[in-house]
Amino acid sequence: MSIFSTDGFGFINISDAAGFFYFYIKMERYNRQIILPELGESGQEKLKNAKVLIVGVGGLGSPIALYLTGAGVGNIGLIDDDVVSESNLQRQVLYSETEVGLPKAVQAQKRLNALNSQIKIDAYATRLTKENAEEIIGKYDIVVDGCDNFKTRYIINDTCVKLGKTYVYGAIRAFDGQVSVFNYQGGKNYRDLFPDEEEMLSMPAPPKGIIGVTPGLVGCVQANEVIKLICGFGEVLAGKLWYIDLKTLQTNTILL
Repeated sequence: MSIFSTDGFGFINISDAAGFFYFYIKMERYNRQIILPELGESGQEKLKNAKVLIVGVGGLGSPIALYLTGAGVGNIGLIDDDVVSESNLQRQVLYSETEVGLPKAVQAQKRLNALNSQIKIDAYATRLTKENAEEIIGKYDIVVDGCDNFKTRYIINDTCVKLGKTYVYGAIRAFDGQVSVFNYQGGKNYRDLFPDEEEMLSMPAPPKGIIGVTPGLVGCVQANEVIKLICGFGEVLAGKLWYIDLKTLQTNTILL
């Protein structure tokens, strides 16, 4: 809908002040991506209307949240029951030293609101469980995996399958990471990659050692998949698993 009207003398009148403000913000703030033919103004409008839930606002969730906020995704949900610890600061770039001991979801919400006040950020300072998953996930179009355990991933997957939501998966370890897009248009899901839930849940926890840039890089790839899904360009990682080894910079994409 146009926000301008032209009178008989050729002057352009602003008929909707709020609309003009958004138009100005959009064209100024998002100019560098709007000029891309893959996005354009229509893509920016799709981003504005999108609703994305990020499960876990730590190493992966930090870059995912920052870049989706910067891109102008209109409604972002953040769910995490943890608090900021000093050891997080090496890789969880949403947080500062002054926030140690405070709830991640709430502090992330404040940081993202400061980055982009034109979008809506929902904070859930709780853990995603079988009991609350449908209620929370049901509010969003896409769910992005920023968590670090198999139990939560199975909950995300099964709820997304049931509700028909797309699940952007990411996992990291030390110097490597992987990304996929599950349940895209009813396609492959997490259980196609890891069908034996009991076996996966019985596995010992992996070593905690990790270089900070690993979640940064993998989280950015996840954010990119979300933007592609929303705007409808490129080749989505559906039915595929992308893998990177940061020690060699070798990447592989395998079919699932």
